[in-house]
Amino acid sequence: MELPWLGQHCSERTCRQLDFLPLTCNACGEVFCKDHIRYDDHKCSSAYKKNVQVPVCPLCNTPIPVQKGEIPDVVVGAHIDKDCKYNPAHQKIFTNKCLKPGCKRKEMMRVVCEQCGGSFCIKHRHPLDHDCKGSSQHISKA
Repeated sequence: MELPWLGQHCSERTCRQLDFLPLTCNACGEVFCKDHIRYDDHKCSSAYKKNVQVPVCPLCNTPIPVQKGEIPDVVVGAHIDKDCKYNPAHQKIFTNKCLKPGCKRKEMMRVVCEQCGGSFCIKHRHPLDHDCKGSSQHISKA
């Protein structure tokens, strides 16, 4: 060993490798080699301070706070069962309003006129039914 004062030994008890580019854990402050720097690799007791993830409810998109030691899936499940504000009855299914003047119908899927590009209800989907501006040009050419 030419330069024994360079580098530091990995703090992982089972490793103790002399590393010339040691890494310091940002949670516990101990020095580790590249193989043990991750929180899980050295079983970091301070990881909870840095490794904070807040699960989000998949239905109402609300962040769900999880206490230390709780399993996120269980907490989110309890939220869905008790506190979730999601109500499928309030979801708007029919959102595509007919562009025909005076028509108030809405469709679940867009029904687009190939000639003018407008979105119409089933009743007004044909060019003659919605006084299509593109249809008069198409008829005059025929």
